[in-house]
Amino acid sequence: MFTTRSTTAVLAATLSLAAALTSCAGSPPPGTTRSGADATAPSGAAAPTHAAPGDLASPGRVTEIVTGLDTPWGLTFLPDGSALVSSRDTFEIRRVDPGSGNHRSVGRVDGAVAAPDSGLLGLAASPDVARDRTVYAFVSTASDNRVVALEFDPEFETFTQVRVVLDGIRVGTDQHQGGRLAFDRAGALWITTGDANEPALAPDPGSLNGKVLRINPDGTIPSDNPVDGPVYSTGHRNVQGIAFGPDGTVYSSEFGDQEQDEVNVIMPGNDYGWPNSEGSLGSTGTRPLFTFATDEASPSGIAYTAGSLWMAGLRGQRLWQLPVDGGEAVGDPIPHLEGEYGRLRTVQVAPDGALWVTTSETDGASWGGASPEEGDDRILHVELEE
Repeated sequence: MFTTRSTTAVLAATLSLAAALTSCAGSPPPGTTRSGADATAPSGAAAPTHAAPGDLASPGRVTEIVTGLDTPWGLTFLPDGSALVSSRDTFEIRRVDPGSGNHRSVGRVDGAVAAPDSGLLGLAASPDVARDRTVYAFVSTASDNRVVALEFDPEFETFTQVRVVLDGIRVGTDQHQGGRLAFDRAGALWITTGDANEPALAPDPGSLNGKVLRINPDGTIPSDNPVDGPVYSTGHRNVQGIAFGPDGTVYSSEFGDQEQDEVNVIMPGNDYGWPNSEGSLGSTGTRPLFTFATDEASPSGIAYTAGSLWMAGLRGQRLWQLPVDGGEAVGDPIPHLEGEYGRLRTVQVAPDGALWVTTSETDGASWGGASPEEGDDRILHVELEE
């Protein structure tokens, strides 16, 4: 079964993506990492900056910015340093002051529906948000998952839902929606999707599910996408994290099934193996950069700063530090905050260089050990020290 959207781009991409995948270079053998030289950086990416493993930062003081949030999921920063955070289950966006921790509602997103793993998910402020006052949101509706544009008033106190940017992403009946949004340095919008609990959709070039997608903010297709459509890579189970290294390398975090979660370097037109491969297990698809036992990770958001990826673990209840350089692993994964704050959902680099990390104890995921306590859910401010 094929998923369609409101434009004809996906249908036109079906044959061309299949050809692109056939012509892709082969995956490295199990146990190896792909060189950063093989990872095509988006146009406009900054020149590489390399950090030696010994120079890596480590978490320092942790403070709570906000407590008492309801199912926080997406988080993005505004020009004044305040942040917007989405509630998966109430469809509300709240604005958080970083100094006082005060937060207030700026509105609810229309058309969202609540179901396990669904609702109002990722947020991403436009690269030119100070001028265009636009923030993008990933929303589960009764008919599909979609990305919508929200236009704010000059004071960022309220917003109007102005247009649908991309629709036709199949909404899973219970899980695997993906939902993370991020802009690269060239201004392209990246969207992660899940397989909607239908594994056959992941390698299907005519579906937007089980993919990493890349579009322009107006919904058109970048000229350097691997096909004439939004699909950038295929064969993913449930991608909930995406981040960019200083050289433009694209990293993603992905839920495995029973045995291995993974972190990948995303390259144009590549297939990442699901459902025939899981992590490093199986013989198909591009091999992951890192793998984790599912009870140690269940990864959601990731961010890059100070020579490392920082990855939130849900079931793993820890913040993982993954030393990377140019698309290669340069050190072993390092766990932090293990069991201290429960399930962790989102990681973003704040304007002051610290990490903002959201907890996810109110999302009802008993499979992942959710056990809300007084004060949940929270946003943590994690200082980094050299």
